[in-house]
Amino acid sequence: MRTARRASAVEVPSFIRQLAGKTERMVTFFFRAGVTAGGYPRESGAEDDLNNDDEDSMPSPYLDRPLLAKHTEEGGSKWGLNYAMANMQGWRAQMEDAHSCMPELQGELEEWGYFAVFDGHAGTSTAQYCAANLLRHIMTTGGIKTEEDPEKVKEGICEGFLAIDKHMHEMARRDNWDHSGSTANAVMISPHHLYFINCGDSRAFLCRKGGVHFYTEDHKPNNPRERERIQNAGGSVTLSRVNGSLAVSRALGDFGFKEVEWRAQTEQLVSPEPEVYELERSEDDEFLVVACDGVWDAMSNEDLCAFVRSRLEVCDDLREVCTQVLDLCLYKGSLDNMSIIIISLPGAPQVTQEALQREAELEQVIDVKVGEAIQLLQSRNEDPDLLYVIKFLTAEYIPGLPEGGGVTSKRDAVIASYQKHAAACKAQEPMETGGSEESNQSN
Repeated sequence: MRTARRASAVEVPSFIRQLAGKTERMVTFFFRAGVTAGGYPRESGAEDDLNNDDEDSMPSPYLDRPLLAKHTEEGGSKWGLNYAMANMQGWRAQMEDAHSCMPELQGELEEWGYFAVFDGHAGTSTAQYCAANLLRHIMTTGGIKTEEDPEKVKEGICEGFLAIDKHMHEMARRDNWDHSGSTANAVMISPHHLYFINCGDSRAFLCRKGGVHFYTEDHKPNNPRERERIQNAGGSVTLSRVNGSLAVSRALGDFGFKEVEWRAQTEQLVSPEPEVYELERSEDDEFLVVACDGVWDAMSNEDLCAFVRSRLEVCDDLREVCTQVLDLCLYKGSLDNMSIIIISLPGAPQVTQEALQREAELEQVIDVKVGEAIQLLQSRNEDPDLLYVIKFLTAEYIPGLPEGGGVTSKRDAVIASYQKHAAACKAQEPMETGGSEESNQSN
């Protein structure tokens, strides 16, 4: 696909390098105090090491600096469906996400599509195995056929989840797997319906007529129905976690929470049963987003929908839109692995000249504002400062910023403008100094 408008060619790592010195103390506080940038407790396994004399005894789940390299892929079907996926390790010490993207299933089901993200925790085995094998277990049930029966499709999906979890439990005992688990969030697209599949706290939504029409509900231990099941299974919900440990109430794997043999799979402390929702397709359907909680930690459904929609009006490269979302979430404070799939449907927004013109005008306004900020610093005899410029822009009213993204989403334009104005300032300094020296010599 062709990119109608890309971000500035300035590399993001330069931005990180310039910010790292002044943010190091804040980041260290978040990591060592046991909270995320949003003020929430760390994930399970991230121990507070402030009172630990031997800091090497418990490796940190976070890196000193985020890994910004992204893996992307894209594809489509002859039925007007296009998709892109991007993931990024970010601040996490290990990449535990996995995914599966199939815009066309095989054989008679070629008009069907399947897209899923798997957010692993405590290891990678479960997420990777599910990415490679969950669809096969679902198809084996026989519930998905060309003569579509939505109720049988939903039953087949649920049976497939229970079947793969049972199979993995046997493999884990036999082959000494790690103690990992994984959430699973997926969409299946038929010629007539959309099926939303959720097990855990990853999430998917549908944008229809310009807004969020439907989204999946997270499975959290504090949910009354989830809490009741956990307590009936002999467990407790402490600090919003199953037995004070696991932050999700449904997941594949996590077999340490599924060891009561006389209880059914769906009655264990942690259930592998997904919730499946079915919607009829509409000509007004624009796009679907499937993403892990590293994205949702930083953005709401509405903000992400608005941001993606605004980017589709100026960029027809879905991979670029995906990577912009990940960068935006990183700068909004996400500390987790991040994975996102955007599926463009026939009714998706298209690039328009009007939107491109608005974007160009916005970047001109940003350039002027950056220049004003640097001039203000000069008037105080202070050197150019990127952090000051960003704070200055944040406090200014700038019409036309991407919905859901704000100034943060235009960081490439900000950096390019900052570098231009800062270089101009430095170019003036030798001239002024030289002029003074010549004047002094003539006197």
